[in-house]
Amino acid sequence: MSDTATSEHPEPATGAAGEHSDADHDEGHAHPSDWAYAKIAIVLAVITALEVFTYFETVLDWGVALVPSLIFMMVVKFYLVATWFMHLRFDSKLFGRMFTAGLTLAVGVYLVTLTVFEFWV
Repeated sequence: MSDTATSEHPEPATGAAGEHSDADHDEGHAHPSDWAYAKIAIVLAVITALEVFTYFETVLDWGVALVPSLIFMMVVKFYLVATWFMHLRFDSKLFGRMFTAGLTLAVGVYLVTLTVFEFWV
């Protein structure tokens, strides 16, 4: 007599077609709704449209504010993608700090590179 679901290794709950239930995947944290992901995607699309408009807008003279505004929008988009779509919002704070350090390093290298081409000619 062999029992496949013992107290040591319980068998996961299955649906009508043998799929695992959603409860198996939600053990660590509660996932946001599909509407939350749709709202974040809409915000990302609006920021991207604003970036494109900012870069190609010739009527307004952005002057020195062009690059900082584009970098700010880039950082906001990175934050939203990393926290929502890569689920860093629900993971350990260590992973969030690692991504923040990587973003800070990348922006720093980019700014140094920009100054090299602009001021060190």
